[in-house]
Amino acid sequence: YIENRNRGLLVLLFLAVNMVGGQIRYSIPEEMKKGSVIGNVAQDLGLDLKRLRSGRARIVTGENIHYTELKADKGILLVNEKIDREQLCREVTPCSFNFEVILENPMELHRITVEVLDINDHAPVFPNKDKPICLEISESAAIGVQFPLQSAEDLDVGKNALQDYILSPNNNFILKQHANPDGSKYVEMVLQKPLDRERHPHLSLKLIAVDGGTPQRSGTVNIDITVLDVNDNAPVFNQSVYKASVMENTIKGTSIITVNATDADSGSNGIITYSLSKTKGNAGNGFSIDESTGTVSVSGEIDYEKDRKYEVRVEAKDQGGLTGTSKITIDVLDINDNAPVINIMSFSSPISEDAIPGTTVAILNIKDADSEKNGQIQCSIDGKLPFKIESSLTNYYNLITDQYFDRESVSDYNITITATDLGLPPLSSSKKLYLKLSDVNDNAPSFDKKSYSAYVTENNSPGISIFALSAQDSDWNQNARISYLLEDTQVSGSPVSTYVSLNSETGVLRAVRSFDYEQIKQLQLVVKAQDGGSPPLSSNVTVKVMIKDQNDNPPQVLYPVLTGGSLVAEMVPRSADVGYLVTKVVAVDVDSGQNAWLSYKLQKATDRALFEVGLQNGEIRTIRGVTDKDAVKQRLTVIVEDNGQPSRSATVIVNVAVADSFPEVLSEFTDYTQDKEYNDNLTFYLVLALAVVSFLFITCLVVIISVKIYRWRQSRLCGQSAPCSLNFEMILMNPMQLHSVVVEVLDVNDNAPVFHEKEVRIDILESALPGTEILQESAIDPDVGMNALHIYTLHPTTHFNIKVLSSPNGHKYAQLFLSSALDREKEENMLLTLTAVDGGEPQRSGTLKIHVNVRDTNDNAPVFTQTIFKASVEENVPKGTLVLILSANDADDGMNGRVTYHFNRMSSNVAELFNLDENTGYLTVNGHINYEESKIYEIGVQAKDQGGQSTSTNVIIEVTDVNDNAPVITLTSFSSVIAEDSPSGTTVAIINIKDLDSGQNGKVDCSVNGNIPFKIHSSLKNYYTLVTNGVLDRECNPYYNITFTAMDEGSPKLSTNKTITLRVSDVNDNAPTFEQSYYEAYIVENNTPGLSIFTVKATDADWNQNARVSYILEDSSVNGVPVSSYVSVSADSGVIHAVRSFDYEQIKDFHFRVKAQDGGSPPLSSNVTVKVMINDQNDNPPQVLYPVQTGGSLVAEMVPRSADVGYLVTKVVAVDVDSGQNAWLSYKLQKATDRALFEVGLQNGEIRTIRGVTDKDAVKQRLTVIVEDNGQPSRSATVIVNVAVADSFPEVLSEFTDYTQDKEYNDNLTFYLVLALAVVSFLFITCLVVIISVKIYRWRQSRVLYHSNLPVIPYYPPRYSDTLGTGTLPHVYNYEVCRTNDSRKSDYKFGTVGSQNVLIMDPSSTGTMQRIQSEKNILDEPDSPLEV
Repeated sequence: YIENRNRGLLVLLFLAVNMVGGQIRYSIPEEMKKGSVIGNVAQDLGLDLKRLRSGRARIVTGENIHYTELKADKGILLVNEKIDREQLCREVTPCSFNFEVILENPMELHRITVEVLDINDHAPVFPNKDKPICLEISESAAIGVQFPLQSAEDLDVGKNALQDYILSPNNNFILKQHANPDGSKYVEMVLQKPLDRERHPHLSLKLIAVDGGTPQRSGTVNIDITVLDVNDNAPVFNQSVYKASVMENTIKGTSIITVNATDADSGSNGIITYSLSKTKGNAGNGFSIDESTGTVSVSGEIDYEKDRKYEVRVEAKDQGGLTGTSKITIDVLDINDNAPVINIMSFSSPISEDAIPGTTVAILNIKDADSEKNGQIQCSIDGKLPFKIESSLTNYYNLITDQYFDRESVSDYNITITATDLGLPPLSSSKKLYLKLSDVNDNAPSFDKKSYSAYVTENNSPGISIFALSAQDSDWNQNARISYLLEDTQVSGSPVSTYVSLNSETGVLRAVRSFDYEQIKQLQLVVKAQDGGSPPLSSNVTVKVMIKDQNDNPPQVLYPVLTGGSLVAEMVPRSADVGYLVTKVVAVDVDSGQNAWLSYKLQKATDRALFEVGLQNGEIRTIRGVTDKDAVKQRLTVIVEDNGQPSRSATVIVNVAVADSFPEVLSEFTDYTQDKEYNDNLTFYLVLALAVVSFLFITCLVVIISVKIYRWRQSRLCGQSAPCSLNFEMILMNPMQLHSVVVEVLDVNDNAPVFHEKEVRIDILESALPGTEILQESAIDPDVGMNALHIYTLHPTTHFNIKVLSSPNGHKYAQLFLSSALDREKEENMLLTLTAVDGGEPQRSGTLKIHVNVRDTNDNAPVFTQTIFKASVEENVPKGTLVLILSANDADDGMNGRVTYHFNRMSSNVAELFNLDENTGYLTVNGHINYEESKIYEIGVQAKDQGGQSTSTNVIIEVTDVNDNAPVITLTSFSSVIAEDSPSGTTVAIINIKDLDSGQNGKVDCSVNGNIPFKIHSSLKNYYTLVTNGVLDRECNPYYNITFTAMDEGSPKLSTNKTITLRVSDVNDNAPTFEQSYYEAYIVENNTPGLSIFTVKATDADWNQNARVSYILEDSSVNGVPVSSYVSVSADSGVIHAVRSFDYEQIKDFHFRVKAQDGGSPPLSSNVTVKVMINDQNDNPPQVLYPVQTGGSLVAEMVPRSADVGYLVTKVVAVDVDSGQNAWLSYKLQKATDRALFEVGLQNGEIRTIRGVTDKDAVKQRLTVIVEDNGQPSRSATVIVNVAVADSFPEVLSEFTDYTQDKEYNDNLTFYLVLALAVVSFLFITCLVVIISVKIYRWRQSRVLYHSNLPVIPYYPPRYSDTLGTGTLPHVYNYEVCRTNDSRKSDYKFGTVGSQNVLIMDPSSTGTMQRIQSEKNILDEPDSPLEV
């Protein structure tokens, strides 16, 4: 309660008002709430509230006017926004802001100053309070060394600002405080007691900054100190000897053991790297160590047979050069890694097939480098072969036969001999022997059959191959070479050699002469096959050759007889009924058998529905009753075919006259018409195309169905093994003896000890303690015994000495250690010589040069070249400008002597202004330097080496002033809109101009840029008024960009521009105007109601509502009807729409007026005339007037046969009710019975002849004429004109009374042929696509034919039969085809015949399914009467 009361008294005190010369000054505390009263302005200025309201009192100018608010109706000044003094003024005291209150009519200006008083609302804050101050100090740092710390910042001022620093209690450091010239404080931490890293590696302190306010506020930051180590400990292994084992042949990279060493030091002094010392023998090549983890792994080949144990020296080294050593013993474990080795001592190949069992084939020697069970061997033969293995001597084996051979069954043997040891896992080796058997002649040639039948067609050419005999002999080579001989026999009293000959090598039987079936039907001969063995063996076979008849004679037509010039016709009365015998075609064939079987077919006919031909007897009969509609002249083409392969045929033409009297027949046949030639030719080509495509398709299917988818290693002799000896065996044959020989090799001193390297370089700290082990080295001497390595010596031994140590296997090595302390300043580099000496005669030695580098210890701190650095800089210099260069020296060497520079105390805003390069010490400008903000800067800097030693100093920077502030223009009052009819002198704006600079730099001149109807004059100090200076026109200039320019008188001069935009408000002084004075629009008739016709558009130069145009359709009439019933106008868009659908024939155009009116007050308007024209549309087809098409009657135009070219037959008359080009008509002949006889005039429709009429022209001519107009799209009409080509009406009447259907059959035939051609073509193309896309697989071809157990037994019905028993084929033949799809031959089974005659056929006939199928297709033609 007391505290709140005191605060209230302070507020009343701060609200005291001070009036000085029209100025008011208020004092308020910061952080007052919004709406708090600052003062009564009306009372303090002596003004009444009415004056404040009439003068439009308001706050103008000032940078912080948003903090306050003037209530003109009450005359009080309020807090408008909470005021933060620290944000407003930062460190400037006292803190205040100024603003002016302006009154108009008349203009008065009053200045008000508000001072903001500080309250303790901020605690001291360190720049990175959440991040501790981290220091690294060497434990060797001297007492009195100073360490600068971060400074805290307190935004408060005066007593509320930062006052003191406090350091948490500790034994090593104290605080030392300093003050900057500006009064700010900074602090340093001073070392008063040495540090000990081993006891306290880390120190944690706390720095507290406190202010002097009430209540007191404070800020803290943690200080983390890391004590840096000095290298005084060498690495130590956790074991003196490590033991491990490894399997031989272990892959590279396999981990064996991990060694571990520790170092009491920290940081880089405690980082240990591992390495393997130089070792004796091959151990150095076989193992490697990870320098970081100490993991020893295999890096080479491990072989138990070479080395059974390895001893390796391992070294641990820290970064200061101190080392520790240990030893690793590695035992190698043996594995079964040697397979038996098979050597062929003797091998006999080939061997006779009559060799007796027990015959020796080969002698083998088998060895295994392994021992015990791994070296024990079992030998065997793979597979069931007539051989066995017998052991004769140690490691020797005999391969002998175990049974008799038969080369004809097995001609050779692949013998695989396998030797397997008894190791785990067992290893084996195999050897393959290829043994061949030599042949003995013990097999005679043999034929496949006991007898053979061969066929040859008569009229063959001499030398033609008849048959090929083949015999097989199971023997080989000469014993299997077969010769064929023809036995001497007689055929019809002549030697058989006069008929046939036989090739002795190939067995091909050839004809010597041309055979004639009528003279000789068959012949029989004997063939002998004899091999080339000694003695030779042979066998015989009988061959029966049968002569086959050949179809070499075509049928001969006996009746009807065809004469050269005369025409014979058979007459059929019109009263003839079904089955009437017209005539009979008689033909014979001189061939025999089925080659003489004849069949008759009707190939062509005038009317195929009227006649048929007997298939076997050739009788031509009617198949329906003759009618008066049948043509008099009938032409039949009959083809007579035999049954030969290929078949032969003859053709005969039979003329038939359908008439009752001879004169009628004579008049018809005198001029033979060709009216159906076109259809006959079309049918022929369609049949031909169908046949070709069908053949290609079937061929493709046959192709698809028949396609066949179709890697020693060498080692040294003994290494270091003792004694060294060679073992081998000596074998004697006949009889077999085996002897062992041992040769021992003695050593001589022919090798000197050798180090792996000639020179070694090591680094050691000068602070290293005596007794520290530095290095292990060993030399290698390949000699053994007394000749091996004996002792090591070192020179000089001032600071270093060696110890000679021995490993368990007797190998010696040298351990180098430090014997006395080092001093780098006296002696930085030393050279040592390590010598290895053997014990041989003469004595031999090897040397190693050791270069020792003594490393420095950090024992000196950096020193600045000046106690205080001073510099000056101009304000506003660019970033990167060099201010000064800091310099400090350090007596240490290397990294200990490298100095870096850092800021150690400064405020955060100063830290943003400067940059310090830590390597060069260059201090540069990094931000904006402003003289008005600060005139001097004091910065603390620190120099630090890499060992943690440091020193500090101060840098003082003075800032010099330049003219860098331009005038500031403030818009006090501004009316952004002015009417275009405002008078000259009207006030537009009041502006205030200030310049923060002083003197000449603060004097300002103001002007208006550009040639505009405005001017500016000064009213009060720093205030200017902008007024109009001419007439305004919004339509010319709707707005003005007015630029004020304020320029000071400094050097250089600075200026400021401010642009305002003044908008001129509109007055309605412009009427709407159309884009055109007259409009024309077009619309097509038959439009839909509501269709958009045209758009009128008017513009108004005014703005907003004054420029808003509405469109109105003026009242008028069209043909006595209001125009609104025709069109409508959109008031907003001006779009004209059709109200109705227009008809060009009723109305072609009409006029109306449209008014455009703006939205001003009063409104202004203008008119325009619109003419709408209707366009015609092609909506009527032509109408044919002549010839008139009646429902039931047929009208024909008659043309005499004497009519010449150009004869006018008739004229097609048509009209179109449309107009223009829609009514232009054209005539075209669409279809005609004879297109070569008539033409139609394109424009006039006249039908005329284009050639002379002949007697061959058909009487009935049917013309289809199409009449089209020229519209888009065009419309048409069709008319049929019947024309009769005749000289008399009765002839016309007889032709047209019964409309003939003589072409119906051909039309149907053509349709079905086209359909069949399309279907077959589609199947063929589909088949080709399948062939191209299918994946072809490769199959193994084992046999010529595919075996299957699924028989195909098709049944074929009789093809030749004579139902009447009167034809040339009086017998019925029924047969079955029994075949399988793994046979290339057909087996025919014949049934009994229907009469006494029997057709005999050889069962060995080689006819194929394809051939029979083709025969079927010939008979299945659509012309066959059997399928009618």
